Amino acid sequence: MEIKPIKNEADYQAALEEIERLFDAAPDTREGDRLEVLSTLVDAYEEKYYSLPLPNPIEAILYHMESRGLSRRDLEPHIGSRARVSEVLNRKRPLTMEMIRNLHSGLGIPAEVLIQPYPTLKDAA
Repeated sequence: MEIKPIKNEADYQAALEEIERLFDAAPDTREGDRLEVLSTLVDAYEEKYYSLPLPNPIEAILYHMESRGLSRRDLEPHIGSRARVSEVLNRKRPLTMEMIRNLHSGLGIPAEVLIQPYPTLKDAA
């Protein structure tokens, strides 16, 4: 396969097949360099055509809690009182910039996820 831009699904599939064939190539070899270039092209194509939207901030927090066995009480140092945590998770109050910073630095939730706008119950009223 000649290395060229990936412009359509056929090019994409051909590149994936070539990557699979070269998967065990040693770094700093001709095959290894080819694998690296093809991987970069595939990444760019996937980012353009297959990128997933970021999750809703509240859904991301809930997923983070569930996957790490955290309770609402564990969010209090990052969001505030028990009542404040409840308001945020029940979408009665939006996240503030301070909460976003705390959740990002304290729990490692990506800031780009947390800063997205999301509907609250105030928006529905």
